[in-house]
Amino acid sequence: MADLNQEVLRKKLEELRLEHRDLDDIIHRLHMTGGIEQMQLQRLKKRKLRLKELILKIENELIPDILA
Repeated sequence: MADLNQEVLRKKLEELRLEHRDLDDIIHRLHMTGGIEQMQLQRLKKRKLRLKELILKIENELIPDILA
């Protein structure tokens, strides 16, 4: 059961990393072209930050607690 849970977390982690990279590329391209409103750019950056926080949370769940 624990192995299944870890596999689900790993799959979710990979999906979040992919979305984070995609957002990074989009933000970079839009910033370079200047074809986006600042409010829209801020929303994309906030989404990217939330993804990073989720990624770190899942990574921490997957890493065994050394002190336990």
